Amino acid sequence: MHFDAIRIDEIMKTIRAFLAIVAVGSLATAAMGQDPLAPNELPPLPNGAEFLTDAPLDDLGVRIKALEDAWDAHMMSLSESKKKAEEDKRKKELEAKSKPTFKLGGRIHGDAWFFPQSDPGIGFFEHPSGPLVGQDPEDRLAFRRVRLEFQGDLLESMFWRLQVDFASPHEPVFKDVYIGFDDVFGQKLIIGNQKRPLGLDTWNSSRFNIFLERPMIIEDLNADARRLGIAMHGVTEDEFWNWQYGVYNLEDQQVDGAYVGDHLQLSANGRLACSPIFENDGEDWMHLAIAGMVAVPDGNATAAVTNVNEARFRSRPEGRSASAWIDTGRIAGAEAFEILGLEYMQNFGPLHVCGEYQFNWLQRNAGMSDLFLHGAYFQVGYFLTGEHMTLKRESGQLDRVKPIENFFLVDHLMGEEGNGLGAWQVAARYSYADFTDADVMGGVGQSMTFALNWHWNAYAKLQFNAIGGRIDDRAAAGGYTSGDYWILGTRFAVDF
Repeated sequence: MHFDAIRIDEIMKTIRAFLAIVAVGSLATAAMGQDPLAPNELPPLPNGAEFLTDAPLDDLGVRIKALEDAWDAHMMSLSESKKKAEEDKRKKELEAKSKPTFKLGGRIHGDAWFFPQSDPGIGFFEHPSGPLVGQDPEDRLAFRRVRLEFQGDLLESMFWRLQVDFASPHEPVFKDVYIGFDDVFGQKLIIGNQKRPLGLDTWNSSRFNIFLERPMIIEDLNADARRLGIAMHGVTEDEFWNWQYGVYNLEDQQVDGAYVGDHLQLSANGRLACSPIFENDGEDWMHLAIAGMVAVPDGNATAAVTNVNEARFRSRPEGRSASAWIDTGRIAGAEAFEILGLEYMQNFGPLHVCGEYQFNWLQRNAGMSDLFLHGAYFQVGYFLTGEHMTLKRESGQLDRVKPIENFFLVDHLMGEEGNGLGAWQVAARYSYADFTDADVMGGVGQSMTFALNWHWNAYAKLQFNAIGGRIDDRAAAGGYTSGDYWILGTRFAVDF
């Protein structure tokens, strides 16, 4: 039988294409981490035109059939290798779930605070008694946070977390201390010391907030945030909605580790949040939320019982002063109080805006007047280098900022100097808190904070705050009920 030149050329092209497919398939298999088909496992392959010109037609058919068999064997080997890899992966996952896991993290926040100007009244708010009574606030260098964090999973369905802060070396305190269950009616169940879902700026991690300290109203109504409780956290599949709710003890147990008393002083808390806008790979988004709290303090507690009255609201001036400059004291006769909080955040690329308003209605017994305490803040931030604030949709919190270019300065980098700018953000915040009503003179505070944040990379930053404010209508200290002040603060922060 005779083959013309055109027919031979077509067959050769087919053979070359087939050989290329076999080679590419073997390389792809190796790239997947599987063993490619070894060359000695393939039948002898034809070599060039000699295969067609020197071999009779019957032999040609046999060799083409051999190539087909080699291809079938190659594909079967690939399928078996993939199946084995999947089985090995499942086996490793099952083995991992059969043992508790352990993960270590932490953060270091080193602060410097300066009080360049304040009125005499501020000195008495800072030092109402003792050897420094009436003296103006003192500058300070201190660690704000030195925190170690441990967490992990317990087999297939449970998790745990432990945080200890060593900022005061002589008196370490615990923060998050809890165990949890991953899937309880489609939600997470958390039992132990944990954050109450009240106040967005508190709900955010201190690692990711824009300003050094939280607004007065947030600190007033949810000081230190964490309490012993049992809570549920949930999120919809598309992450549009998320929620948290639970029951907590009112006492802050981070130092003494226990609540002792016959009046439990509990609160019920809840928060519902949504992100109706989430676009452009998370650069443009909106967050809205409503949070609430109903609490039953022991307003009649006396020195005859171990527990103390937990109806007290106080705050520093958004800087690390020694004392709370707004302070209601323990409100006598407090039977119950209800807090409502409204949250708003929106991001437009490098521009970020945020605000909260919180209301507190407090009822008292023995004919004493009920109280209404409230406050708000509004803030705006802008990245000069083009980055954006990020949102953790499943929990309605700010997330980590990732600089477009990390900061570095290297001499003689490949014969030249190299440098990176990092991420630069400017921000401003107005804050207001009114904790004076009827016979309770906690004070009315207003402040304006200007911030400059320099993110060296996603895990380290340098922050600067300048805070100007005033306090009025406060219970007299040293004869003063008001005062103006300026505070300067800076922080070096890393987390891992």
